[in-house]
Amino acid sequence: MLFATPANPVPEGAVCSRVRATDGVMLRVARWEPAVPAAGTICIFPGRTEKIEKYFETVENLRRRGFCVAVMDWRGQGGSDRLLRNPIKGHVGSFEHYQLDIDAFMRDWVLPTCPAPYFALAHSMGAAILLDCARLDGERQDRDWFTRMLLVAPMLDIALIRHPSIARGLARVLSTLQMQRVGVPSRRALHANLPPFEGNRLSSDPVRFARNAGISLEHPELDVSAPTIGWIRCAFDMMERLADPATARIIRQPLLLVGAGADTVVSTRAIERLGSRLIAGGHVVIPGARHELLQERDLYREQCLAAFDAFIPGSQAA
Repeated sequence: MLFATPANPVPEGAVCSRVRATDGVMLRVARWEPAVPAAGTICIFPGRTEKIEKYFETVENLRRRGFCVAVMDWRGQGGSDRLLRNPIKGHVGSFEHYQLDIDAFMRDWVLPTCPAPYFALAHSMGAAILLDCARLDGERQDRDWFTRMLLVAPMLDIALIRHPSIARGLARVLSTLQMQRVGVPSRRALHANLPPFEGNRLSSDPVRFARNAGISLEHPELDVSAPTIGWIRCAFDMMERLADPATARIIRQPLLLVGAGADTVVSTRAIERLGSRLIAGGHVVIPGARHELLQERDLYREQCLAAFDAFIPGSQAA
């Protein structure tokens, strides 16, 4: 089931269902047919705390460009199965478990129902997970889901953490003490993704910011709060893998990294560093934009969509 609000109606023609990952976790998935003849399928992979509803506007943009659109909720958030007794905690046992989500989404939902070729559009945590997927594909060469990937503000380093080496070490020590499921202290325990608009790190667009806040206020069951210690440890482990210079040499997947110039959530510098090393990819940075480029003001959002049109073949807006 998908949830509408007055400011965020469900795009016409939605089909929503659930698929089961190989470890038994149920994932909420959705898809839409294109508004014009199909040029392929865009698979959207949200960031941490995000849900399918947050991407309704982007779904419409992509449908008008001639694409079928498929979206999923990662395990532990949105309408997918929660992993702890307290469903509000943002937790995962290993970031490798997210690869099971991708496999189930593609094999049981996208491939049987959506036209090829398949392209990935991912944000923040989702973009980092897709990069890790490309790294694994380069190592194993036993699957190749996507023709191209466009990765928006990938989580290669967390700018919010002032002393990452201390945080990494502390998370690992606490995990060895069986404290993986303890939540990181937060002043916004129930709505970590609902800061006030003034001074927020996510978007400079008050209308889109209020729309997203409205989704959370009307449907708080879709939200998660601050991450657990286990999530932090797993995130550092993945970011360490992606920062290894060998990673850029392994990846053969054509991809484009899109950074936000005023991002204070993830490190734009890390995005530029990896982008300059990629063999089959590159990067662009949109000056002045905040972290959630697809939720930003049109001034920045349209630049992100222009990068999409230039990089993804078949776009009717190109």
